[in-house]
Amino acid sequence: MTVLSKSNSERIRELNDSFRQSFIGGRVVITEGVDALSAKEKAEVLENVRSFDRFDRENDPHSEHDFGSFEIAGQRFFFKIDYYGLDMESGSEDPADPTKTTRVLTIMKAEEY
Repeated sequence: MTVLSKSNSERIRELNDSFRQSFIGGRVVITEGVDALSAKEKAEVLENVRSFDRFDRENDPHSEHDFGSFEIAGQRFFFKIDYYGLDMESGSEDPADPTKTTRVLTIMKAEEY
């Protein structure tokens, strides 16, 4: 019986989904605009990131689930997962390998840009 290995995109997607849904396995960064929200609003933003499932060809062209956008009460928010080496000084050589990668999830308000 032949065992098929997962593609890098599939493995990256699994790791990204696990991290995004749990906030375990990397670092979570919120920008000043998100930090300035009330505790209740921040909790709603974080829950939207954790439960985000509206990935499509436009916002996820590589099927890695590393970017999303959503709206809460007329305010648009984005999240992005980036891949760094363990030293956090350069990009990861292999984002599919968690022993070589630190995931950084940044959550931001659209008006900040």
